[in-house]
Amino acid sequence: MSESLLKITGGYVYDPANGLDGQVHDIWIQDGKVIEPPTDPQIRPSHNLDAAGLVVMPGGIDMHCHIAGPKVNVARKMRPEEKRVAEPIRRTDITHSGTMGSVPSTFATGYKYAGLGYTTAFDAAVPPLSARHAHEEFADTPCLDKGFYVLMGNNHYVMKAIQENEPERLKAFVGWLLGAAKGYATKLVNPGGVEVWKQQQAGNVNRIDQVVDFFDVTPRQIIREMSRTVDELCLPHSVHIHANNLGLPGNWETTLETMKALEGHRGHITHIQFHSYGGGEGDETTFCSRVEPLAEYVNAHPNITVDVGQVLFGETTSMTGDGPLGYFLQNIYGTKWFSSDTEMESGCGIAPIKYRNKSMVHALQWAIGLEWYLMVDDPWRVVMSTDHPNGGSFLAYPQIIRLLMDRTYRQDVIKTVHPAVRQHSQLADLDREYTMNEIAIITRAGPARILGLTHKGHLGPGADADVTIYTPHENQQVMFELPRYVIKSGRILVEQGDIREDFQGKTLHVAPDYARDIETNISEWFEQYYSVRFRNYPVDYHYLPFAEQVPCNLREPD
Repeated sequence: MSESLLKITGGYVYDPANGLDGQVHDIWIQDGKVIEPPTDPQIRPSHNLDAAGLVVMPGGIDMHCHIAGPKVNVARKMRPEEKRVAEPIRRTDITHSGTMGSVPSTFATGYKYAGLGYTTAFDAAVPPLSARHAHEEFADTPCLDKGFYVLMGNNHYVMKAIQENEPERLKAFVGWLLGAAKGYATKLVNPGGVEVWKQQQAGNVNRIDQVVDFFDVTPRQIIREMSRTVDELCLPHSVHIHANNLGLPGNWETTLETMKALEGHRGHITHIQFHSYGGGEGDETTFCSRVEPLAEYVNAHPNITVDVGQVLFGETTSMTGDGPLGYFLQNIYGTKWFSSDTEMESGCGIAPIKYRNKSMVHALQWAIGLEWYLMVDDPWRVVMSTDHPNGGSFLAYPQIIRLLMDRTYRQDVIKTVHPAVRQHSQLADLDREYTMNEIAIITRAGPARILGLTHKGHLGPGADADVTIYTPHENQQVMFELPRYVIKSGRILVEQGDIREDFQGKTLHVAPDYARDIETNISEWFEQYYSVRFRNYPVDYHYLPFAEQVPCNLREPD
């Protein structure tokens, strides 16, 4: 027994799920899992990792990023100018080479996440028709456990089932589609709006009660029925919503109505910063923050969780399953642009973008993101994200942590940005400083709980032995940029920034139960409309060499 035991000794452990807030605590690991300390005093660990004076946390979890699939691959090809100037990942005896920039290659993505202390990441928007592509890229992304959310907000079958008021057929289709794609959760992107874009040149929906042509459904109906369906299927994660009117002045009212459309069912509103704007369309002078009324609603409704989508200043790439948004951004910035439609299912838009601290709009976007962290009362319901790479790279997480933990630093940065931040947001008046424990919540314990991952985000017995150990530093950005150790599944994967071994993580997915007899109807639909035969659509398990099926019965229906 002792030959497989690892003991982490003497560290200051921050494990919010188990009530540890910086106490000195030992952690025992065996066969990739955290275990109870052995009761037999004769048992000795095979390896003792001395963490005295160091900070110990569970491995980080990025619950909303874009790291795999067809749109990510296109974005890599679109940005050769970044590849020419960004320092590449050099090949070693252990690691592969990789390219950087705002959209790193698969190998670089895995290595850089691990180097920050992150051990799990979820791609936020994959068309089910392209699921094989995403799984193939996952198989090429080292170090991380990963999964993806399946795009359903503009799926023709989904909208027809809602329009025809057939909730059992909708439930069966959602369950079948998740199982067929080997996805983790359901994703709504601009529900109904992407389909209007595909039907009409420069079309979109701009109201939550606007009817989608040919389907006679509204975004409100899609949100309500999909959130109900997800709860009835007892999926580990709620419906994951990219609301309508992303990025438009005045869109906060759409966001509020989206929250109300859940009608008490669970819902996760993603990259909420991009959905919290006041002002009038076309009038930049009225652009302002409307975080306060939205945060008040979130604080009062525990069925709702959010991630932020923090904007950081600099060059990046916008990529989204929201086709009309990509077109909108291209018109604003005049950059190169890519748009794609996926038959019967979804679309996407990609465009380069540069956030400037002297731009009024960009500075307010930066401030609005920080307001969300500081104005949501319960850190368990707000998650750190940059919507990588849309608001900025995941490599900026240490900078965000410092902005949250150090009010003086935050005030110094406010002095360098456009003065409208003081006039049109409340950021300068917010005194709250995050504690180390709260940072552990919004980067680890919180996303694990929101995703329904009972074996992640904590260091109690039975948890995955994903552990990050940091050297304390008065500058929190320095501290979180370079962990001392990163342990993945019980193996020391990173030491002082160096990858110690080539490790392939698991792909997390769900396989919900559903009424199998409805497959006949689904099959007839495929044979009539799709270019892919029904029997060829589901992803085989050989695309997931390291798969882990997450149970769907851990939550009771509301």
